[in-house]
Amino acid sequence: MQFSLLTWSRQIVTFITVCAVFTTGVPVEKLRKAVPQWTTHNMSLWEDVILLSTDSNHQPLLMINKTGVYTAPDIEKMENETLKQFQILKANYTKYFYDINGTKSKEDSRASRAALPGFVDKALQLLNLNQVVGEVETSVMSKMSCTACKAGAGLLQHYIKHGKTRDDIVKITYQFCTSFKLQTPRVCEGITELFSGEVVYVLQRISIGPEEICSFVIGDACGDVYNPTHEWDVVFPPVPKPTPNEIKILKEPVPQFKVLHLSDTHFDPYYEEGTNADCNEPLCCRLTNGPAVSPQSRAGRWGDYRKCDTPKRTIDNMLQHIVSTHTDIDYIIWTGDLPAHDIWNQTKEENLSILKETVAQLLKMFPGIPIFPALGNHEAVPVNSFPPSSLINKPEFAIDWLYSELDTQWRRWLPGSVSRTIKRGAFYSVLVRPGFRIISLNMNYCNNKNWWLLMNSTDPVKELQWFIYELQNAEFNGEKVHVLGHIPPGHPDCLKVWSRNYYAIISRYESTITAQFFGHTHFDEFELFYDTQDLGRPVSIAYVGPSVTPYYDLNPGYRIYYVDGDREHSTRAVLDHETWVMNLKEANLYDYPIWQKLYSTQAAYSLPSLRPEDWDTFVNNLAEDQTLFDLYYKHYWKNSPTRPACDAECKKRMICDLRSGRSHDRKILCQEIESRIDAGSRISWSAWLYNGFTASVTMI
Repeated sequence: MQFSLLTWSRQIVTFITVCAVFTTGVPVEKLRKAVPQWTTHNMSLWEDVILLSTDSNHQPLLMINKTGVYTAPDIEKMENETLKQFQILKANYTKYFYDINGTKSKEDSRASRAALPGFVDKALQLLNLNQVVGEVETSVMSKMSCTACKAGAGLLQHYIKHGKTRDDIVKITYQFCTSFKLQTPRVCEGITELFSGEVVYVLQRISIGPEEICSFVIGDACGDVYNPTHEWDVVFPPVPKPTPNEIKILKEPVPQFKVLHLSDTHFDPYYEEGTNADCNEPLCCRLTNGPAVSPQSRAGRWGDYRKCDTPKRTIDNMLQHIVSTHTDIDYIIWTGDLPAHDIWNQTKEENLSILKETVAQLLKMFPGIPIFPALGNHEAVPVNSFPPSSLINKPEFAIDWLYSELDTQWRRWLPGSVSRTIKRGAFYSVLVRPGFRIISLNMNYCNNKNWWLLMNSTDPVKELQWFIYELQNAEFNGEKVHVLGHIPPGHPDCLKVWSRNYYAIISRYESTITAQFFGHTHFDEFELFYDTQDLGRPVSIAYVGPSVTPYYDLNPGYRIYYVDGDREHSTRAVLDHETWVMNLKEANLYDYPIWQKLYSTQAAYSLPSLRPEDWDTFVNNLAEDQTLFDLYYKHYWKNSPTRPACDAECKKRMICDLRSGRSHDRKILCQEIESRIDAGSRISWSAWLYNGFTASVTMI
């Protein structure tokens, strides 16, 4: 997803905002040997966690953060808060409530119906739902989204408290969606039908109120509301952290692995050239969108910069280009998001079909080359819906249908030993080469668009505790580890508490984890991680690969990494990487797609190496060197001709994103660098006069 536009935006807008009116190409090695070190470090505390790798029935050891006092709000308090939020919106809550319930006299009914359009207009004027939708889609939230969320969550809880059924809520939310013209009727219908079941199920079973819900879902923009249900810490083994060794810049050539990174293909089997690419739905370029009304609105042959996903011919062409251009790929990392963004009418059967078709195509194009997958947020139906098995007792909500098929498909490349953890939570650990391990995480258990986590976010399916166990074993064995996932842990879509725990794990095992790889955002970027005891010392880098899909305003792209290969004392670090893109505008214009290298990192940015400290220096330089920032911005957008301009606020947000391996913590991680950007953007009177005079002379 990132742009889980339809994903979360349709969920929250329809159910919340609307209510607010609101290796070298050799096979993977077999399962590693047992690690005796666990029993030699007084590790009796970890007996249950050791069983974690073999027995999913044991609970993880967790420390609950008890710093603070919390009392769950009663119904009266929750309703009062809801009324307060509607007063903020200057909305007539009572009239609106009775209007949609149909429990009033005929006279009142006529008056309310007559008033409803005005009420809708007033709400749109006061709340600016388009702004809220845009903020949700880009995950850049403001107080407006927070207010809408609180009002909507409270109203939904009010309906549930008063005995409204799922069918009632489907009818109500459909009316809201169509009345506000948030989407076309068919999209409104599909969204409400797909998501209403799980939303009602979750809201019926939680005791927290709108403030806690929206702080959980939105993060910083909605305050840091204390809630013990969502305050927890993983447990580390009583093993001292090794003193980090200085990473030296390589002076001589070394053996390398060449690694292909594919992410966010978002294959659309219904893409149709010539259809309307400028539709009023979240996904266009399909026959259902009708023919183009003008030459400018025609869907291109090879894709489109507007809200359209990837045609099959573009994926085929990309893979053929990779096979012919990069004949020496050692292995592939594949970080998820296969289906298109038409989440209002997706089915489990169709998403599984896309999974099988993609796996078959990769097997055919890259025979004998290991592929290491990670699960995206779009593979589920509904999107973002990944309920931990401990939270549900209804088969219709279970995620087994997906995890079982992932186990079947992924084991075309992975050993049978990973089957247990894939079926349990779609994560795994494999030894790629002696001393080199890959761990793939299911980042949907940090996804704040995953409604199920509102019930209990405490280390779902024990994934992070298992992650620590695998890393500690790797440390004992002298292994280096690469981590794969979909949603970057510092992205706003990742829960603050989950991200905080993950950040602590990266800091503790900085000598073991030498690289991280994610997708989701569709952009070409990265995230830095710092020592939790010294936030001035960078310890790790997470590479965020570009999307194959052009959705939206982007060129299709992929990454190539060069990794320290098989040699004595190999760091397994990323030595360099390249981004390759297809110029979509030219491909459509000349009907001839050309894939070309956009840039090589070391050369483009004049970096001595790609160590965390080198990236930290680069980020600091971005704040003061506008030419360097402009180059990075070009690469971030994959050289798209439709990329927007970037003002000072945009620049601050982007540079802060690079420093933020920990989500929803910008005040701590970014305050100093944002202050420097602000200082640099202030122009003295003399400089202003000089610049104006120079511009005038130039024009003459």
